[in-house]
Amino acid sequence: MVALTDAAPKRQISSRRSSTKDATARRRMLTLNLVSVAAGVLLWWALSAAGLRLPSPVEVAVRGWELLIDGTLISDLVASLTRVLVGFALGTLVAIPVGFLMGWYAWTRGLFEPWIQFFRTIPPLAIIPLAIVLLGIGEEPKILVIFLAAFFACVISTFQGVVTIDRTLINAARVLGAKDAGIFLRVVVPASVPFILVGMRVGLGAAWATLVAAELIAAQAGLGYRMQQAQLYYDLPTIFVGLITIGILGLLMDRALLFAEKKLTGWQERR
Repeated sequence: MVALTDAAPKRQISSRRSSTKDATARRRMLTLNLVSVAAGVLLWWALSAAGLRLPSPVEVAVRGWELLIDGTLISDLVASLTRVLVGFALGTLVAIPVGFLMGWYAWTRGLFEPWIQFFRTIPPLAIIPLAIVLLGIGEEPKILVIFLAAFFACVISTFQGVVTIDRTLINAARVLGAKDAGIFLRVVVPASVPFILVGMRVGLGAAWATLVAAELIAAQAGLGYRMQQAQLYYDLPTIFVGLITIGILGLLMDRALLFAEKKLTGWQERR
């Protein structure tokens, strides 16, 4: 009884120390992030002041405020964000079951893998002419190009997550009497979640990277469209506003996925 009584306070002390270390590490990382951002802005300012053909941070901020006040930035942001979210969501929703099927059933892998590997090597941007011919110049071809960029990144990661599961876990579940459905739901799916989330993060980056080219397809609004119009008039501040907005949105969405990853994979050991 004495040993058990002494063990509880020790565990509490250890837990408090661990949480203190985690909080200190988060503060240190946040400080490094802020220093890095400040250094980047100062370097940008110095290059602009040195005569390089770059707008200064002040010029970009003023232009961004003008676009925000007249509603242009909001309408462009909504248009681009809608395309990215729809294309990314559809790509992920299709990629996850396809990746699971390919990893779990050999016959499915034999049917799907050649086509996925074939089309994966074709840049989504190369699909634009075909998309225009087949789907016209509305929203569908834009979303299709973004869908493909997200799909191929996520399906490969999901497939890899299934095929790299430790066979010992599956064999142990079979010994304990688990059926295939139970093994799939209780072993395969949880073990694949980290791979799926990594694939989603890569797919999200690919979706944003494809956005500007997707908005070449007769867009009337969007961050990529606005940057292309600004290019015609050598409007560098507007181009920078578009670049920074895309970067901030992509960063925020990536942080959201990273937060979800930490919550869903808390059982994983981390460095």
